[in-house]
Amino acid sequence: MMIAVLKKLFLRDLAKLKTEIELYQDEKNIWRIDKQITNTAGNLCLHLIGNLNTYIGAELGQIGYIRDRPLEFSARNIPRAELLRGIYETSLMLADTFGKLTDKQLDEEYPQEVMDVKVTTGYFLTHLAMHLSYHLGQVNYHRRLLDN
Repeated sequence: MMIAVLKKLFLRDLAKLKTEIELYQDEKNIWRIDKQITNTAGNLCLHLIGNLNTYIGAELGQIGYIRDRPLEFSARNIPRAELLRGIYETSLMLADTFGKLTDKQLDEEYPQEVMDVKVTTGYFLTHLAMHLSYHLGQVNYHRRLLDN
């Protein structure tokens, strides 16, 4: 049951991320930095795509994804359509990977040491869902504040 819950939450929040990126009235504002906001919505989107493809896709789904984390925060002016394609492909990967996970795997140790301690896969997936939600909130705030 927990696998279904996690899958639903990840897909829900990726759908919300897609909506947030689509809602920008001016596509240039996706990459805007202003006031004390140092991460653009575009960089946060790339970061979430990279994070999920690394820790769920590459590690649990064995998709062969290679992450370039510095690029997630240094890239600029990637077209909205490319960001949306990344979200879509990440959603497909999540649906496929969660479709293959077992309840037994959730109780097993996550294959990588993360957060400087060993944790179960279920714990780490919950952490990743909260990480997604946290950055989704930042994207929403960024859009409402800077897309005027």
